[in-house]
Amino acid sequence: MDHLPRFTAAAVQAAPVYLDPAATVDKAVGLIAEAAAHGAELIVFPEVFVPGYPYWNWTMNPVQGSPWFERLQRSAVDLPGPHVDRLREAARRHGVVLVIGVNERGPHSLGVLYNTLLTIGPDGELLGVHRKLVPTWAEKLTWTGGDGSSLKVHQTPVGPLGALACGENTNTLARFTLLAQGELVHASCYIALPVAPADYDMADAIAVRTAAHSFEGKVFSVVACSTVSPEIVDMLAGDDEELRKQFTRPRSALSGIFGPDGRPVTEPLVDDEGIVYAEIDLARCIQPKQMHDIVGHYNRFDVFRLHVDDRPRTPVTFATDTGAAGSTAPPSIEPRRTDTAGPIKEDS
Repeated sequence: MDHLPRFTAAAVQAAPVYLDPAATVDKAVGLIAEAAAHGAELIVFPEVFVPGYPYWNWTMNPVQGSPWFERLQRSAVDLPGPHVDRLREAARRHGVVLVIGVNERGPHSLGVLYNTLLTIGPDGELLGVHRKLVPTWAEKLTWTGGDGSSLKVHQTPVGPLGALACGENTNTLARFTLLAQGELVHASCYIALPVAPADYDMADAIAVRTAAHSFEGKVFSVVACSTVSPEIVDMLAGDDEELRKQFTRPRSALSGIFGPDGRPVTEPLVDDEGIVYAEIDLARCIQPKQMHDIVGHYNRFDVFRLHVDDRPRTPVTFATDTGAAGSTAPPSIEPRRTDTAGPIKEDS
């Protein structure tokens, strides 16, 4: 690579307008304009920012939570659809690379929702639609898992960019799959988790995961986490004082930008809404790679082999029109193969 980009990145820490996709997209468009005005060329938003996270999975039993699932299904995003079109237009208008999380409605079933990350180029092109591979713990009551077709690194003006949602950043093989495709900029998208077990510090967990990926891969990571607004607390906790106390628990969110040495480039933001800015210079990734390059000289591909099945998974296949009807492949994205020597072996 003759030219290694140097640019400003922005990590957005904010709450959605809960279960209101149009209003949440309005808020996102305003934050994109704000970040772009501060010189950001890459803007990363939280996981399922549009239109919010299903906290009821953690605080209610499945029967109590079922009406909330219906509310989320009715307010989720279609691909393609008008809400995504607005986000694409905002990226194009401001000339930024955008990563943002949405709840995506499955096109083939009313019972299918995906936890989806959209990667949008500065020309408004939808570069990537990544569906979270495995919903974490209680999330399995809401989301269907994605497939390997979206584990791709995208060539963008800010460099080779990959993205994972929340707990996926703990999945070593998923992270390695992105690194082995030349990832140099990693977007980590999270939700605030005040409903975690009492001994779980979400801010620490995010920082540890982000530092680990940055240090192991010698890459920059931009991590964006949502917050829990008073409106969300009112909707989900009501008059339950114990739940209200739980939803306002401190150290439930952290956003920031980490360098290839695993350290924050600037002070991360904890709990409060705001935008973290930092300059990324991808030339800083070169010298650390000489010491430990886990997708190059610091590995043994004669000993280890990672096989990635990147075929889109469909609920039905017709002989006359393979994969068209009922396909769960990300819309508007033609799955492609990445030719990689050594680290990844894919189906032929």
